[in-house]
Amino acid sequence: MVKAEDQEGKPVWDKPVDVDEKWIQFVDDSVLAKMPAGSSVRGIVPFGASYWTRTAEIPTVQADGSDLSFFLKVAQHETGKAMVSGEFVSMSSLYKALPYIVPHPYASGTYASDPNIHFFLCGFVDMDEDLPDVQKLTRGLAELHMNGVNPDGKYGFYVPTLQGTIPQYTEWTEAWEEFFSNSIRRVFGNEEKAQGYDKEVHDLCRFTLEKVVPRLLRPLETGGRKIKPRLVHGDIWDGNVSTDLNSNTPVIYDATCIYAHNEIELAPLRPIRHKMGKQYVKAYFEHFQKSDPEEDQDDRNALYCLRWDMNCSTLYPGNLRYRKMCTDVMRYFVDKFPDGYEGWAKERGEELVLRNYLKPF
Repeated sequence: MVKAEDQEGKPVWDKPVDVDEKWIQFVDDSVLAKMPAGSSVRGIVPFGASYWTRTAEIPTVQADGSDLSFFLKVAQHETGKAMVSGEFVSMSSLYKALPYIVPHPYASGTYASDPNIHFFLCGFVDMDEDLPDVQKLTRGLAELHMNGVNPDGKYGFYVPTLQGTIPQYTEWTEAWEEFFSNSIRRVFGNEEKAQGYDKEVHDLCRFTLEKVVPRLLRPLETGGRKIKPRLVHGDIWDGNVSTDLNSNTPVIYDATCIYAHNEIELAPLRPIRHKMGKQYVKAYFEHFQKSDPEEDQDDRNALYCLRWDMNCSTLYPGNLRYRKMCTDVMRYFVDKFPDGYEGWAKERGEELVLRNYLKPF
């Protein structure tokens, strides 16, 4: 049983893990085949906790006699296969862009002993239980974003990646506004299916798509302003970051990557329920300049966090606390941006750039 609580101590998740523990009581032949040649397994030990997977440490002795431990994550069915394959490609992309900040990814695959069981294998990292140093982590994230520019100039990702158990939008797209509009529209639709139709929530979602997304994102790519699609981890919160005890450097894991506007990386740092908060956001912008218009940064962060929190609402059907938080944010948007992008452009005296990325919702 995995249990999680919100900042008020109320349960968010208190369900048993679907994956049987037996799948981390031995090392499957497919897992062994992905280790370096000559690896001799010394055992397998359950390690860590996860809502939808089983995880373990596999200590080994290498061909040269050195000790090397691996981290194994096991999932099941087609959703589990997408989870671990997306994580492997994500972690491999991060490792290529900034090797020191992620565990060494080795492979993803399917158990030889059962075609419905799938795994992700990476290097095991000894981590502490404290939050990572603010400056070290934010400097590392900024370096990652600087290194991880998509040379094709498009937003999206190579394979589907999942937020929890839910595939996020990853189709290659030229404009960030279009990509994010498609992404949050999918999240809105998923949340409505999970929590049920509510007229106010539905209308607020429609307003966000029609007015707020163009108002906050179109100025990033018009009027001579530009941003680049940069590789983001996609789920940076205190549950997915730590410090490597051996190197004393930050380490990030459980990635769900996309090439995006780099500021979306900061979305999970907004909710007060998380231990990592505004101090990390502030420190990040000491290493990476805010996108222009800079005065919109906090509202962009609220919009990006809305996508993140609506996805959280989708993951926990019946728990309406996330929906309430999102409703409050969207009411704020209604009050602040009644005239959307058009009103902003007129007020600034900027040439109106007409784009239509709206699709039925």
